[in-house]
Amino acid sequence: LAFCRGRIVRVPTGPLIRVMGTEVVIPCSVSDYDGPSEQNFDWEFSRDTDFVRIVSTWDSTFTSEEYQKRVGHGDIKLRRSSNDAVELVIRNIQPTDQGRYKCSTPSTDATVQGNYDAEVQVKVISDGLSVSGSKARSSMSLRLSEGDSFKLRCSAITTSPEHTHLHVTWQIKSGSTWRDILSLTHEGKFQPGPGYEERYRNGDIRLDTGANDTYRLSVSQASSVDEGAYRCLVSEWVRGADSSWQKIQEKSVEIASVAIQRTDVVISTSNVSVTERDSLDLTCNITTDRNGIFQAEVMWYFSASPDDTLSDAQVLLSMDHDSVVSDSTLISLSHVDRNSYRLLVRDVAVEDSGYYFCQAAVWVPLHNGSWHKVVERTSAPVSVVVTALEPDYEVFLNASKTPKFSDDPTELNCRITNSQDTEANIRFTVSWYYRQHLPSDDVVTEELLATMDADWTLLLGHRSRERTQNGEIIFSKKAVDTFSLRIQWTSESDRGDYFCVISAWSRHRNNSWVKSKDVTSASVSIFWATQDYMLTVEAVKLKPFFVAGHTFEMTCKVSSKNIKTPRYSVLITAEKPLTDQSNPNGTTRIISLNQDSVVRLEDWTDQTRVDGVVLEKVQENEFRYRMYQTQISDAGLYRCVVTAWSPGGGGMWREAVNGLSNPIQIDFQTSGPVFNVSVHSDNPTIYQGELADLLCIITTDGMTLEPDDMSFDVSWFAVRSFALDREPILLASLDRRGIVTQSRRNGSSDLSLERISPLEFRLRVHGCEDHDFGNHYCVVTPWVRSATGVWQQEPDIKAKPIFLSVKMDVLNAFKYPLLIGIGLATVIGLLSCLIGYCSSRWCCKKEVQETRRERRRLMSMEMD
Repeated sequence: LAFCRGRIVRVPTGPLIRVMGTEVVIPCSVSDYDGPSEQNFDWEFSRDTDFVRIVSTWDSTFTSEEYQKRVGHGDIKLRRSSNDAVELVIRNIQPTDQGRYKCSTPSTDATVQGNYDAEVQVKVISDGLSVSGSKARSSMSLRLSEGDSFKLRCSAITTSPEHTHLHVTWQIKSGSTWRDILSLTHEGKFQPGPGYEERYRNGDIRLDTGANDTYRLSVSQASSVDEGAYRCLVSEWVRGADSSWQKIQEKSVEIASVAIQRTDVVISTSNVSVTERDSLDLTCNITTDRNGIFQAEVMWYFSASPDDTLSDAQVLLSMDHDSVVSDSTLISLSHVDRNSYRLLVRDVAVEDSGYYFCQAAVWVPLHNGSWHKVVERTSAPVSVVVTALEPDYEVFLNASKTPKFSDDPTELNCRITNSQDTEANIRFTVSWYYRQHLPSDDVVTEELLATMDADWTLLLGHRSRERTQNGEIIFSKKAVDTFSLRIQWTSESDRGDYFCVISAWSRHRNNSWVKSKDVTSASVSIFWATQDYMLTVEAVKLKPFFVAGHTFEMTCKVSSKNIKTPRYSVLITAEKPLTDQSNPNGTTRIISLNQDSVVRLEDWTDQTRVDGVVLEKVQENEFRYRMYQTQISDAGLYRCVVTAWSPGGGGMWREAVNGLSNPIQIDFQTSGPVFNVSVHSDNPTIYQGELADLLCIITTDGMTLEPDDMSFDVSWFAVRSFALDREPILLASLDRRGIVTQSRRNGSSDLSLERISPLEFRLRVHGCEDHDFGNHYCVVTPWVRSATGVWQQEPDIKAKPIFLSVKMDVLNAFKYPLLIGIGLATVIGLLSCLIGYCSSRWCCKKEVQETRRERRRLMSMEMD
């Protein structure tokens, strides 16, 4: 049976008890069916045995003639709640409608399984519920004061033949909707409505039962939310066959209309403006219609914000309902009349500006002689503005020192004049501002240089912070009425308008200082006419003609304009021909002399002529450069690069302008030989471990020289790539004195460099490895001895590179490992045979000894 499945039609468990004249709703649903999701339903009724058709969801002719009129008028209808459920609705049910109701569903299943109809019994009883108010049918009207209490009564009784329970609910109508206040449920439980839970727990709202089936609602501490119409709503409930509670009918009656007179607290004065040192007078009025005995409790608050929650408010004074006032020196609270209370603040100050509140509570006496607070209200805030007594003074700004040139000092004095009504409670501070000179159509912006707060703490602006910390700008107070601004070294960026603002601060009762007034001075313009710096440098060659080995000498004359007390630094540069390999960039920095006459060698690297160049200062604007024992390699264009410096701040020098002289050319006319260099190797492809020979061959064209008149510096380089796209590596060098220098190597191969003839130099790589491959070339620097016996250096000559390839010799690489392996294998084999022979000969030999047995035969008894 657990696996059986079929259609199930369900109706409520009966009997269903309903009250005559009410609306009856009987639901019917179907589940576990096949076919379309939307199912149809037929309803039939029977008083005894036969069923009469009432209504159907799919057949309009299903209704019998007895029910056609009620169905047509809508008194009986079907209301579909879902595809598989409907509700039969019968309005104004009568005793003739008592009987059995059957709900059936036409089959849409493939096989007939389950039940296709269900019945429920409906029982109709007479209406025995009556609900009434405390008076006749008309409701009463109550007019109460806020904080009062009131009680309302209603009567509810039922004479139903069934065992029913009553559910009583008190409701209030505010606007167009009814809201629940408090209920006594049919299960005998009290249930407060939404928003009334706390008042119910506090006992301010109660529901009591009395004699004659009366239900009394008691409300204490009435407020404006309790204003409206009140009714008593009673519903009748019965427990069904399934033990669930069902509401069978509901009735209500309006009991009373309650109006609450609100108690208001108002400060008679609106916004107030008073002058410092005057008195502030505020009156708090309590509006109430109470005629009986009551006392008011008043409390005054002060807050900086108009927030009526008084979370940050300060209590000024209070008076309880016994007229006891809290003590204060400058503030008093008095009872003017029955409903008015006056607050008087003497000698007000600026810090008294803010918002004032009056909070009042009304107390009434109880029967036991105690007092009970019935209502509490807080007034709207009153804004009070206290106007400070401003001191009267003027501000005058003048410049005691004005710059005429850049880096001159500037000093401004801001003075307070015509000061009146300034007492000991007044303090003056200054703020300095700068305004840049801009074209007329641009907006002028102001920048704060520095300001002082009330305790004379200096706060620096962004523009002047760094310079003030470095001592370039000084802010000071020279006298009681004079403030000073001094710029030690004024720059062009300091040109503009300056003005000061003198602020007056007043001391308050709590010893705090509040700014009361600002006075701005007229601006002072700091400006001086400037012209562009001009610098002219002229280089002169003192000896028009000279030959190699002589001294080269030139002078640099400098002239400047619009530069205050200039000093000059000089740098001598040389532009060598592009064929010079020692300086591929073309320009060489030789020697310099700074503005303090300190000489420094820059890129002069000729160790043999360390003292061969001299730069000296002849006059303030004239400098002389000498180069002794000139070489042919010194040919090129020589210039003077001059920088003009002017005195800056703090004894420092500031760069003003740079200048470049005309070029002076050194050109040697010579008819000496022309040198050519090439690299040669008989075997550029070698195997690892072999010897590589590279020759650097020098040839001459033109004039023939004796071998003793020629000398060479030879350097060998290698580029470890095929495409010459890496930096060259220096391998070894041989100078003209025969001294060989080798670079540091990481591999096991070794180098040797030697001169094998006057014009041939050989580089050998011993035990080549794979990392010795690459393009190899030599660079030769010729030296030629002149007729005067002076050696002249010729330009460097670079040979065309040759590629050296290193291969691995497979046979030689495996020859020795194979021989060693065969030898080791032979030795191990022979040793194994020897060990086996010895083991079998001596270690495993056994001697077999035969046990001697005595051969005795038994003798016969006869022989015995």
